[in-house]
Formats: sequence, structure tokens, C-alpha cells
Amino acid sequence: MSFRSTIVSLLLPPTVILGALAGCDKQDQAAGQANATVVAPAPASNASAEATGTLDRSHQGETASMLKFQGPDGKPTSIAAFAGKPVLVNLWATWCAPCVAEMPTLDRVAERMQVVAVSQDLAGAAKVDPFFAKAGLKNIKRYLDPGVGLSVAYQASLPTSILYDSSGKEVWRMSGGMDWTSAAAAKLLAEAR
Repeated sequence: MSFRSTIVSLLLPPTVILGALAGCDKQDQAAGQANATVVAPAPASNASAEATGTLDRSHQGETASMLKFQGPDGKPTSIAAFAGKPVLVNLWATWCAPCVAEMPTLDRVAERMQVVAVSQDLAGAAKVDPFFAKAGLKNIKRYLDPGVGLSVAYQASLPTSILYDSSGKEVWRMSGGMDWTSAAAAKLLAEAR
């Protein structure tokens, strides 16, 4: 455990940390109920990726986070650094089955738009690099957040995907696994300009 994650774990209540780390595809029923929509994507070749996600528009228009995480080059970056084009940010971990199931579909989406898949694995590159090599992901680059700062800030269960428009404003959040190559996902992704 890094110094940063130790500090985070000391400052935050255990329920917040466990919610961010162990939530894996569970829904936060209290947040965004009025703006939440359940989306059932079209069937995919991988049955695990067909899971239903919950769409949340309650944060629409919010500015992208300035929290730092590690880019593929090892340097700090933030979601705000991707402004100028729409970007789909995906918070995931190697131990999260729905996260792993949707990765191939996210890799296909990354052929046509920016996808920033930020690992929430505490072990960082030691876990993520072998996963990327084995999965054969060609379009997604690996980003690391071993201090799970983004999951905590967004109060996110994993997987959570957040779409930002080209001005860095949030369009929607999807909690839960999704087939990102489905017609339903294509329609949602087209909302970012």
C-alpha cells in the first residue's frame, strides 16, 4: 500500500473505502434515483458484458475532475487534460468481473473515440500490465489510480463509466457493466459533442 492510499484510508470512513473497492457492479440506490435510467444493451458475444447498467444524469454539466492519476507514460494527468474531444472515462479493476467483461467492448469503442480506462487496482502496474498483455487490448492505454482517488471522489461502484463532452463537462454516468458496442451504447456515446 502506498503512502497516499494509507493516508486516504486513514482519513476516510471504512464504509466509503469498502464501497469504492468492493462495490463492483452494485448500485448506489440513494444517489441520482430521479435521474437514473436502467439501460439494457443489445446481446453481445460475451454474456458477462450483457449486464444492465444504470444511467445517471444527475451530474450533467459538472466540470471534469482535476484529481491526478498516472498516465501511460508514468506522469500525472487528470480527466480535465482530455478536454477538446469527447472522452469516456472508465473506472475499473482487474478483480471486478463486470469490469473485465466490458473491456473488449471498450477497446473497440477506443477505435473511434477517446477512452480513458483508469484502473482502481491498489497494486497498480503490477496487476494491470499483465492483464493488458493477456487481454490483447490494442486501443486502450492503461491509466492507474492505485490510491483510488477517483472512485472515492465519484463515490463509484465498479465499473463506472463517465462521458464528458469536448468542453470537459459531464454528460452522464453509467454504473455497472455494459456492452459498449451495442446500439444502446452507441446512442448514449453520440450525446457527447
